[in-house]
Amino acid sequence: MEFSSKLLENAVYEMSQLPGIGKRTALRLVLHLLRQPKEQTEQLTKALQVLRQEIKFCKSCYSISDVALCQICANPNRNHDLICVVEDIRDVMAIENTSQYRGVYHVLGGKISPLDGIGPQDLQIKPLIEKVKEGKVKELIFALSATMEGDTTNFYIYKQLEGVKVLTSTISRGIGVNDELEYADEVTLGRSIVNRIPFEKALGRS
Repeated sequence: MEFSSKLLENAVYEMSQLPGIGKRTALRLVLHLLRQPKEQTEQLTKALQVLRQEIKFCKSCYSISDVALCQICANPNRNHDLICVVEDIRDVMAIENTSQYRGVYHVLGGKISPLDGIGPQDLQIKPLIEKVKEGKVKELIFALSATMEGDTTNFYIYKQLEGVKVLTSTISRGIGVNDELEYADEVTLGRSIVNRIPFEKALGRS
């Protein structure tokens, strides 16, 4: 792709680094921004800068937050005995949109994936284990995507909690194998949360 402007080329290159954005789409987006009022582009730039500089992670669930304790964790009306284990904030938002869940979350920040060099030490697994071992958690819901990496992560956490008095369950397989949670429709995801099953059954144990 030939460019008449180095500035345009640089902008397209940076835009194309975003996931799912190829160079043609990046060019279309950059040209769109150029056609908008200058103030609108500046507002977008400022919003991204403020986001990058001021965003925090909740000290309890590790989800993205504006303050030290996110709104969900700070809500006294949520069931803090019930923790839903998810990969990232996209899954939190997907589950919240179902309006079927009133517990809290624990965001791992990814899944165990040896091929990608991601091990348990790279995720927020240790704080979760410590939280459960304090004895205040009654149930953990594993809500990771039904992929090999998701199942591996679920099983690793499950094994770390052997001997700990806590109920472990997993969302029902209304979510198809290899499907990412964030793309599930709200009805299916909501039913999968409500109709969750004991984790041992998911392992094929009686």
